Amino acid sequence: MPIYEYQCRQCSKDFEMLVRESSPPKCPQCDGTDLHKKLSAFAAITSASSSAADIPAGCQACGMPGGPGACGFQPH
Repeated sequence: MPIYEYQCRQCSKDFEMLVRESSPPKCPQCDGTDLHKKLSAFAAITSASSSAADIPAGCQACGMPGGPGACGFQPH
């Protein structure tokens, strides 16, 4: 089950959601279903020996497989 990034066209909220085929996504802020799927990069774990020092600053521990920092979040 992939995690997709969306922007709600009704309230402009940006969010990520784990999407199952049987349940269409809804905005967590306004329950809107008019969503724009955003283009995003995928993450891949390249080493089992990563440590807390390897986690990017600003990581929100989003629950990606592989633990905090696995998503490769890069702050602007």
